[in-house]
Amino acid sequence: MPVDVRLPTVLRQYAGGQATVKANGATLREVFEDLVLQFPQLHGQVVTEDGALHKFVNVYVNDDDVRYLDKLDTKVTGSETISILPAVAGG
Repeated sequence: MPVDVRLPTVLRQYAGGQATVKANGATLREVFEDLVLQFPQLHGQVVTEDGALHKFVNVYVNDDDVRYLDKLDTKVTGSETISILPAVAGG
């Protein structure tokens, strides 16, 4: 079942300028794999080559940070909204 994935401004260029896209998968990992199939330029933007989340992005399923859930193995059912946010640093 497809879920909504909200993309930050910096990644929208890789998805035809769309702010929200649909992707399929039973886990967050599968959703991201589907996103890359649909939008190949997203490859490597959210997940590293070794399959981990990039440290400079934060990912939320609904309002829950996946770092405190099951990371990329977090289950999705289709009713969730996935938000990808770039990490903010500085001082």
